[in-house]
Amino acid sequence: MIEQMKPYLPSVLILLAVLYFGVHGLTGERGVLSGKSREALLHKRQAELSHLLEERQDLEVRVRYLRSSSLSRDLLEERARAVIGFADPRDYVVRVHTPAVRSPEAVRAG
Repeated sequence: MIEQMKPYLPSVLILLAVLYFGVHGLTGERGVLSGKSREALLHKRQAELSHLLEERQDLEVRVRYLRSSSLSRDLLEERARAVIGFADPRDYVVRVHTPAVRSPEAVRAG
């Protein structure tokens, strides 16, 4: 019986290869049916890129004002207060207490 099937073996292997590549051509990562998800991902990444570009421009402006050639006194004072943690005696300071973050070990144990 195996002798009778030998002529059909290459045809069966080719058919299986065509089916394999056909299924992946339709449903694979870059397949025909996954085009909408790729487009959605592209739009999401473009929105993220535009947000990052805006943020970069804002940071470039801040850096430009912190250079010694064009130092902005207000921006320098704001950054110094944020880094050092001091406030002007004339400022109102509102303290906000946030709940303590529990460590992962405490969460697992509790």
